[in-house]
Amino acid sequence: MEQRNLILAAVLSVGILLLWQFLYEMPRMEQHRSELARQAELKKETLPNKLRPEAPNQTPTGPKGIPQPNTNVLPPTTQLAPIPGVAPSQDLMRRSEIQRSAAISRVKRLQIVGERIKGSISLNGGRIDDLILRGYRETVDPNSPEITLLSPIGAPKPYYAQFGWTALDKDISLPNDTTVWKTNRSTLTPQQPVTLTWNNGKGLVFKRVISIDKNYLFKITQLVENKTSKSITLYPYGLISRTDVPETLGFFILHEGLIGVFNGNLEELDYDDLEDTKVETRTSQGGWLGITDKYWLMALIPNQKEKFTGSFRHNLTGNRHKYQADFVGQGKIVPANSSASTTHQIFAGAKEVKLLDGYSEQHGIIRFDLAVDFGWFYFLTKPIFYVLEYFYRLLGNFGLGILLLTVLIKLAFFPLANKSYRAMSRMKQLQPKMMKLRERYPDNKQKLNESMMKLYREEKVNPAAGCLPIMIQIPVFFALYKVLFVTIEMRHAPFFGWIQDLSAADPTSMFNLFGLIPWNPPEILLIGIWPLLMGLTMWLQQKLNPAPADPIQQKIFMFLPIVFTFMLARFPAGLVIYWAWNNILSIAQQWYIMRRMGVKIGG
Repeated sequence: MEQRNLILAAVLSVGILLLWQFLYEMPRMEQHRSELARQAELKKETLPNKLRPEAPNQTPTGPKGIPQPNTNVLPPTTQLAPIPGVAPSQDLMRRSEIQRSAAISRVKRLQIVGERIKGSISLNGGRIDDLILRGYRETVDPNSPEITLLSPIGAPKPYYAQFGWTALDKDISLPNDTTVWKTNRSTLTPQQPVTLTWNNGKGLVFKRVISIDKNYLFKITQLVENKTSKSITLYPYGLISRTDVPETLGFFILHEGLIGVFNGNLEELDYDDLEDTKVETRTSQGGWLGITDKYWLMALIPNQKEKFTGSFRHNLTGNRHKYQADFVGQGKIVPANSSASTTHQIFAGAKEVKLLDGYSEQHGIIRFDLAVDFGWFYFLTKPIFYVLEYFYRLLGNFGLGILLLTVLIKLAFFPLANKSYRAMSRMKQLQPKMMKLRERYPDNKQKLNESMMKLYREEKVNPAAGCLPIMIQIPVFFALYKVLFVTIEMRHAPFFGWIQDLSAADPTSMFNLFGLIPWNPPEILLIGIWPLLMGLTMWLQQKLNPAPADPIQQKIFMFLPIVFTFMLARFPAGLVIYWAWNNILSIAQQWYIMRRMGVKIGG
């Protein structure tokens, strides 16, 4: 039985190590290589040409069609010489920001001044292509730049949203990417919607009413006035376009790329998968689709009471990848001397859990909460998040919330853990008898196992009971890991002291004396204070357990705390804090039970 427990512990350890290498180290190294290649590309004398947007007035192939990506290009952007003495990463940021600012200033714009967003809408084409998120920054430094979500054509990585009409009749003049819209206001605010107007000069007047709420939701109402003598049929569409492969984390447990809910079912498509298939199309009654990052989302939300055809598309021009999520709605018949309208929404912002849940309930957006990748254990991860969020509102600190959540979990499994620790204490009391059996049958393993099983039955001891605390802790551990990893609420959430981001690893290292020595150790040596505390508590807990009789097994178990310390050192600090605190509570509970049963501590 001890051999089986040893094998179980070894398998768990090796399994976690392999998962760590597969889910963290390999993607991180690949991301690093990709970043080096990207920097080398950007340092070339001539930057790649910028793609133009789709031409919305192209004739679709059918009522469910949408314009295909156009491969025309704009002139190259003016080059900037590097600044001597400035780090390459800072120089790249400077170049990108200057190029983005230049692209914004090229066309007339309608300003966006929201409570949580700021930016502008291009009046050329009516694109939402300049958006910055207030309150979210690149790093924990309060002076670091705010998050830039959208950028226009001509910026280093264009990313924008666009709405319009398409038609089967190619003779109908529709607004396109070069259309210059007129506006009744210069600024869009939550209190003041704006109306864009364009007259095609052939009897059709197009209007677009845009409003925003106090967070990240745009409402787009498209109107068409038909002043001709015949009725026409138009199909509303919306699209999100992203040029170049964005920087992704590449983690197996996190989806980044194209995403949508069609007929109530979540569908996720990675960037490289779309590059293989080129086009993926779905027809749905209600739902949404868009492009997601770890923390940020761009989502098109068609009328939830109507059917639409959604598509994910990829186009490659030279070395520039272009990804597009789009939808085409049901046809709208616009009678002669009459008008018609349709309303859609677009989400552009941070994937805050309660906000997405609120939008889903308030606007009837089907399964909008699935934009946050809680994974297969949704039934466990989301409740854990809401408990932590409640504790945060109660205590004002997510780290304290993790500590309190750990106490609640220990209380919930208190009876089961007590039974387990009693069994382990009984095992420790039986060690002298087990040693005698080993001495009696040194060369007869079958007889030894039979005698030990008989001893367990006589003493009413379950040797497998000692594994229960570990087995209970594993699903909670991974659920909490998922919550810390995917929810933006944990991003840059401080604890106390040196932990300023619970979703990131402990920034200290014992190998530079926790910052006293001016040296940056390699990744493998970044063993911070909290991982050391976790390893120490694991070692202390191990001392309370019955030691294996085999000296080799004892040495293997002795090294496990060291292995776990190195293995978990680069996990989110909040997770390591949870594990260390859980160990402390387990030690206290086990020590109390052993004292009551008269078992020698550490014997």
